[in-house]
Amino acid sequence: MGVPSEQELAHALTVAAQLREQDQDFDGLGKCLLNQHYQLQLAQKVVLAAKHYLRSGQGTREHSQLVKAIEQVEQHALNSTDSLNRRPL
Repeated sequence: MGVPSEQELAHALTVAAQLREQDQDFDGLGKCLLNQHYQLQLAQKVVLAAKHYLRSGQGTREHSQLVKAIEQVEQHALNSTDSLNRRPL
């Protein structure tokens, strides 16, 4: 499976948002794509914060930023429409 280009991803996200806005997302594909993209962005923040924390000598400010990034991922999981079937991370 190939990785979509930035242009392809932007187009797919635009179409997904339009499907949702026009109430035409019958299969939930738009919802899934938008949600997965958001989750990926949150996960990338965690990775960046962890790398920065480790490179900085594990400073308290960097630790706080890492904890905040992790909490955002956890909060998103709890706010999911399917959160009743999930356990906290």
